[in-house]
Amino acid sequence: MFNRIHHIAIICSDYIESKTFYTKVLGLEIIKETYRRERQSYKLDLSLNGEYVIELFSFPSPPQRSTKPEASGLRHLAFEVDDLNRALEQLEKFNVPVEPIRKDEITGKCYTFIFDPDNLPIELYEK
Repeated sequence: MFNRIHHIAIICSDYIESKTFYTKVLGLEIIKETYRRERQSYKLDLSLNGEYVIELFSFPSPPQRSTKPEASGLRHLAFEVDDLNRALEQLEKFNVPVEPIRKDEITGKCYTFIFDPDNLPIELYEK
C-alpha cells in the first residue's frame, strides 16, 4: 500500500532563521518557495540529494513545541551521514551545538543529536 515517506512538514517560529539553518547549515536544497498571502505563511519545499524531504512552514504566532523528547508526537528527524566526525566538523563551522556521540547498543552505530532553531531534535546517524 505505501511506497515511502513522501515528506516531513515542520512549522517554524522564525522563517528566515529556520530557512538559513536547513539550507546553509544542513545543506538542503530549495525546490520551491511560496508565500501564501491569505495565510501570512511561507511554504518552503526542500530536498536532500534531489529527493523531496521537508516542507518548512511559517505561520503567525505558532504555539511552542513541547520540550520533552518523550512527549507524544514526532520525536525527532534523523539524517544518515557517511562519516559522523566529518559531519560534526562541518556543523562546527556554523557553531551548531552537538550532543556527545553515542553508540546504538542494538546496531553498534554511532549517532548524536543537534537541534534546529525551534529546538526540534535532529539525529545524525552514521551509515
